[in-house]
Amino acid sequence: MRENLKIVKRHLLTGTSHMIPFIVSGGILLALSVMVNPQGISQSTVNNQIFVSGLSEIGHAGLTLFIPVLGGYIAYSIAERPGLAPGMCGAWVAKSVGAGFLGGIAAGFIAGVIVNYLKKLELPLSLKSLGAIFLYPVVGTLLTGGIVFWLIGKPISFVMSSLTSWLAHMNDIGLVPLGAILGSMTAFDMGGPINKVATLFAQTQVDTLPYLMGGVGVAICTPSIGMGIATMLAPKKYNVEEREAGKAAILMGCMGITEGAIPFAANDPIRVIPSICVGAAIGNIISFLLGVLNHAPWGGLIVLPVIEGKLGYVIGVVVGSLVTAILVNVLKRKNTDHIDSQELDCLEDIELDFEEL
Repeated sequence: MRENLKIVKRHLLTGTSHMIPFIVSGGILLALSVMVNPQGISQSTVNNQIFVSGLSEIGHAGLTLFIPVLGGYIAYSIAERPGLAPGMCGAWVAKSVGAGFLGGIAAGFIAGVIVNYLKKLELPLSLKSLGAIFLYPVVGTLLTGGIVFWLIGKPISFVMSSLTSWLAHMNDIGLVPLGAILGSMTAFDMGGPINKVATLFAQTQVDTLPYLMGGVGVAICTPSIGMGIATMLAPKKYNVEEREAGKAAILMGCMGITEGAIPFAANDPIRVIPSICVGAAIGNIISFLLGVLNHAPWGGLIVLPVIEGKLGYVIGVVVGSLVTAILVNVLKRKNTDHIDSQELDCLEDIELDFEEL
C-alpha cells in the first residue's frame, strides 16, 4: 500500500514540477496587469488598454495551460511519451467542463493507465511502429476525453448549478456560517469550479452587498500567502521547487491570485486543502464581523484603495494566512522526497558524464 502511494506521489510530482512555471509566470503577469490597471481591478477595464490587455492575455495563457500540462506530465510519468497527448487533451477537457485542477489530475491518471494497457496489446510487427505515434495517442485521447466529458462533466455541471442555487438562499443564515461557507468554497479548489461559484456569487453582488466581496476578497488571497509563509516557517517540510514556489505564491496572493497554492495542494491535497479552507474561512469570517466592504470584484491586498474598513481587511488576511501556514505545518511531515528535481538533474548530468568517460 505504502509503495503504491509512493508511486502515485512520484507521478504527481512529475506533473507539478512541469506545471509550476506556468502557474508562476501566468499568475504574476496577470497580477501585474491588474496592478497596472489605473481603474483598479475590473477585468473589463483592462481590456480597454492595449498594453494591459496584452499583459492580461499572456497571464491568462499560463493559467489556462497549467492544467493540461499537469495532466499531460502525470500521464507521461505513467506511460511515457505515448501518454502525453491523451493526458494533456483529457486535462483540457476537464478544464473546459469545469473540473479544475483536480479534474486535470484525474485525467492524467486515467490517460496514463489507459495508454499503459494499450501498450500491452500484441500488435502485428507491421503495426508496431504506428503504435506510439498513432494508436496509443488517438485511442488514448478518445477514451480519456470521453470518460472526462461524458462521465465527469455532467455530474460536475449539476453540482455547480446546485451550489449556485443553494448559495442564493444563504444570505439570511448569519455572518459566521455564511463566511465559513464562502471562505472554504473559495479556497477549496483554488480557481476551480467551486471557487468560481463562491467568487461569482460575491462578485455579482458587489454593488448591492459589498460585504460579501469584503470576505471573499480575503479568502481569495489567504491560500497563496499562507502556503508561502508555511514554506518559510518550516522549509524542511517542502522540497526545493515548493520553497521557490512559496516565494511567488506570496506575491500572487497579494495580487489576488488563488492559484499560487495549487502546486502545494497537488503534491499533498490531504493536508493542504483542509488547511487552506480553514484559514480562508477564518479570514472571511473576520472580514464579515469587522464590517469590511470591498467595492471591487477582486481580492488580495491590491484592492486596499477601494476597501472600507482597511484595518479589518488586513487583519483578516494576516490571521487567515497564519492559520493556514501553522495548520498545514502541524499536519505535514518532514519532506521525504530526498531527491527533488534539481538534485535529480544533477544526478542525470553526472550519469551522462560517466557514460561519456
